[in-house]
Amino acid sequence: MEKVTAKKHLGQHFLKDESIAKDIADTLNLEGYDDVLEIGPGMGVLTKYLLDKPVNTYVIEIDTESVTYLDQNYPKLKDRIISKDFLKYNVNDVFEGKQFAIIGNFPYNISTQIVFRTLEYRDQIPEFAGMFQKEVAQRICEKKGTKAYGILSVLVQAFYDAEYLFTVDENVFIPPPKVKSGVLRLRRKKDYSLPCGEKLFFTVVKTAFQQRRKTLRNSLKTLNLSDSLREDEIFNLRPEQLNVEQFIALTQKIEADGV
Repeated sequence: MEKVTAKKHLGQHFLKDESIAKDIADTLNLEGYDDVLEIGPGMGVLTKYLLDKPVNTYVIEIDTESVTYLDQNYPKLKDRIISKDFLKYNVNDVFEGKQFAIIGNFPYNISTQIVFRTLEYRDQIPEFAGMFQKEVAQRICEKKGTKAYGILSVLVQAFYDAEYLFTVDENVFIPPPKVKSGVLRLRRKKDYSLPCGEKLFFTVVKTAFQQRRKTLRNSLKTLNLSDSLREDEIFNLRPEQLNVEQFIALTQKIEADGV
């Protein structure tokens, strides 16, 4: 098999620039884990650089044609190719509770779902790096006060330090996407436990941003808050005006209110 055909329904755009692939592989600091999971390796342009590093590289790929190609061309991946859908797969079938990093040139159509799935495994994932559609990468790393700042920004940055690293042009892919790409790195905070209920925190953030143009007093009406709590000054703000720490403080106030 000489090459794999990019499949539109899988959102495949194969990176052809070796230097960019190496730069993405080099974003990992390789501290605190021995295993790396690459999502959507395709024909292995990034994989080959990961295999040179002092970690155990695993790949997870839903495209059977890519799986066959990787099996034929990368003998170092023997028994480390997972032919599954990352969004539905229990990674502990392989990692059994151990720490591991995630990396990839992520399919744009499921990239945000990959991030949310990663958050579910945050106790095991100290580092996450990879390539997204540029706007999505910027949104994840965005700070308060902008239109791009939203649910993804707050939930990711509650647990990780997010850094936008560099932009990638369309012409380095086969086929070229219609948008630019952005590479980011997430490093888990030393203390990433929240001083409030995590389920409520997620609910507060998501509910607030669903009506982002309204003040919190209006957007959080469905939480049935007491009249006295709704008089707190924080409820005069719109969600994009709150940083992560303020969302945590807001959640604590709501918890104390008995929600």
